[in-house]
Amino acid sequence: MACRLIGLDSLIDRLDLERIFGRKAPLHVDLGCGDGSFLCALAQGMPDKNFLGIERLLNRVRTSARKAAGLENVRLLRMESFYAVRYLLSAIHVATDDVDYFGIIKEVAESDRRFAISDGDVDLPMSRFGLIFRQKGASIHWLELRKISPVK
Repeated sequence: MACRLIGLDSLIDRLDLERIFGRKAPLHVDLGCGDGSFLCALAQGMPDKNFLGIERLLNRVRTSARKAAGLENVRLLRMESFYAVRYLLSAIHVATDDVDYFGIIKEVAESDRRFAISDGDVDLPMSRFGLIFRQKGASIHWLELRKISPVK
């Protein structure tokens, strides 16, 4: 079975995850999923969760789709990550080796009352880039952001 690519009914409505996956389960999102290796490793290890890979480059989406063939808990969306986060998604985990970039993300999120922030403490497999940076001695910084309803 081929991996399913998501076709959107609307470019601004939140994703109907139950309809997209055909079941209700916790969602993990891989923004900039690249070749799909990290995404598929996660999906294979956690079949009780749904996984959404978001990638803007068509060749990477195609490669990810080939790797995800047969995984019922993986869907792919070809789109700019910032757009998906802004309009379609409600929760985000950030992982990066770049401490300056991480600081900027955290600062922006802390200044925006639409997000609740917690330190990401997730046991995830290493991505290809994560392995490269870990071999160089770089640490990975984690953060969880969740969109919340505005205070009225």
